[in-house]
Amino acid sequence: MQIGAHVDQTDPIAEAGARSAPLVQFFLGDPQGYKGPEIRYAGGTDGLRDDAAAAGVDLYVHAPYIVNVATTNNRIRIPSRKLLQQHVDAATAIGAKGLIVHGGHVNKDDDPETGFDNWRKAVDAVDLTLPLLIENTAGGDNAMTRYLERIRGVWDAISSCEQADLVGFCLDTCHAHAGGNPLETVVDDVRAITGRIDLVHCNDSRDDFDSGADRHANFGAGRIDPDLLAAVVRDAGAPVVCETPGGADEHVADFEWLRERL
Repeated sequence: MQIGAHVDQTDPIAEAGARSAPLVQFFLGDPQGYKGPEIRYAGGTDGLRDDAAAAGVDLYVHAPYIVNVATTNNRIRIPSRKLLQQHVDAATAIGAKGLIVHGGHVNKDDDPETGFDNWRKAVDAVDLTLPLLIENTAGGDNAMTRYLERIRGVWDAISSCEQADLVGFCLDTCHAHAGGNPLETVVDDVRAITGRIDLVHCNDSRDDFDSGADRHANFGAGRIDPDLLAAVVRDAGAPVVCETPGGADEHVADFEWLRERL
């Protein structure tokens, strides 16, 4: 089982080494800004790609949180689509295994079908040169990927796209729990919709089931049953990224906690 963590983007290779991790996830630039991707690694794009390959470390990139290709607001949707393309290109250039992006949301009075169709348009418009992994989110009644029926709406919409095979799924355990999706069945539920789970964000939750709150906790310190966390990882059979609080020491402790239960 490959287990890694979300790390600082300055030197992901060193961060992986500090955790003895075979994979890491990180941002490229500001996760809250439209400025575009930025390679902060001293060796630049080529250096990061080559050094990661030499070290045997798989790289995953998380798109900025502000990306929302589902919205009906043109001032957000159009820049989001542009930003998504920029991050696809940058993630491909460093040899990343996938680009993770949140499902986004529509406005309160919007028909969710519009959001689904906007996802279809985005997948058709963006030139995908690596897997785009859509992640389930924790809160919001208007979210595109909080509820299973909304995830189905997104997948039904993009199923006709030429690049549909390059769109995968990232399952976040904290988001599923806080979003009201039982972890006992979530792996089978998601696979029945998407046919695949490409990555697991394994996180405990500081909040109760169906709280809608996206607040991660270290394993055993939150509200998710430990056996359920381990079961999701085991059943999904995909690489794991821990987005839990702390640095290398805390992450190593979380890795050990999870491996003991696997």
